[in-house]
Amino acid sequence: MDAIKSNRSVLIYEPSVDGHHVGWLRFITEDLLGAGFSLTLALDTHPAAMKRIEDQLADLLPPVKIIPAIAEKSDEEKTISPAHVAACLKKSGASLVFLANFNDLASTLLRRAAFGLMPDETLRGRLGGIYFRPLFLNASALSPNQALKKIGFARLVKNDWLNPLLMIDPLLCEIAQKKFPGAPVHLLADPYPENFSADRAASRKHFNLPDDKFVFLFYGGGYKRKGLHLAVAAMLKISTSNNAFLLCAGLQPKNEHLARDLEILRAQGRAEIVNRYVSAEEEKQLFAACDAVLLPYIRHLDGSGVLSRAAGSGKPVIASDEYLIGHVVRQYGMGLLFKSGNVPALKKLIEHAASASAEEISRWQNGAQAYAKNCSRGAFRSALVAAVESALAAHT
Repeated sequence: MDAIKSNRSVLIYEPSVDGHHVGWLRFITEDLLGAGFSLTLALDTHPAAMKRIEDQLADLLPPVKIIPAIAEKSDEEKTISPAHVAACLKKSGASLVFLANFNDLASTLLRRAAFGLMPDETLRGRLGGIYFRPLFLNASALSPNQALKKIGFARLVKNDWLNPLLMIDPLLCEIAQKKFPGAPVHLLADPYPENFSADRAASRKHFNLPDDKFVFLFYGGGYKRKGLHLAVAAMLKISTSNNAFLLCAGLQPKNEHLARDLEILRAQGRAEIVNRYVSAEEEKQLFAACDAVLLPYIRHLDGSGVLSRAAGSGKPVIASDEYLIGHVVRQYGMGLLFKSGNVPALKKLIEHAASASAEEISRWQNGAQAYAKNCSRGAFRSALVAAVESALAAHT
């Protein structure tokens, strides 16, 4: 019995609490616990970080073991070396280490492997995780760094180091599966939370939103690559008599120019700002309160949890026509696309959506609901558990 239990033990390695990280940690922990795995979580155990984790995972923590994902000699910097991951695996006694964000380790791991420097032998076939951006798989022209990653990745896969490896980008996942047939590479849904709904009227009241406006939600950090400054610039060019209203939610970096422009919109009665870390419950309310979601990302080559949440709440989107996001929005007809960085084009689409007919909005909503079936928690859970089961079976 102890041997069987040991074989079903997994170390989840997640040293970050920024952005989507805690939400994904909850998904992974919840689903693997539900499937009967024994879990150890390697986390940032500093008080501020643990507060964020406990806010979302309090009900899941009692049955799990927690160890630090921070090197003892480092007070603040997260340790992401293969040697430290191997040490955490040894300390946990688990059969497998699963990186919630394989990108944390990928650059170092792949470049070293390109030169024949393999990780500790204890990681062979026991190192896996969710690889968000293996862009070298499909790059038309490889930089020296990407070329090294490509070489290292091929060497690690062909020599059975990585198991399991999950990708949320169906295009890149298909390339990897064709390039390395039989390798433990799996497609994983980019999920939205279960029971992702809230009362619209109560949610609007909670965030002090007007009932007679068409509310566009920008959700997440206002980093330049997320394009909040483009959304604000577009809103400032729209007539104050227009029905469009901007709801900006998420902890924003210090940017005096952007903060000033947002305050101008708020003073005009055309924006509301929720400049703080948003709880899981408030996240549901944000999407319930809005009429459409803005994703004006710049050079964003990955998927988007915000896009998945828009789908899960049945809301149309206005998005930059870039790579995977553009592909999804176009394929499912769940909104409007504009050329990345083009403020006049974004302005026109905001005006278009704010005055769209009920028939057109319904068509976008139907597209969002269709995509939601592909990124549900059920789809995520099924793929994750099957991949981990298969990886552990290889060590039986």
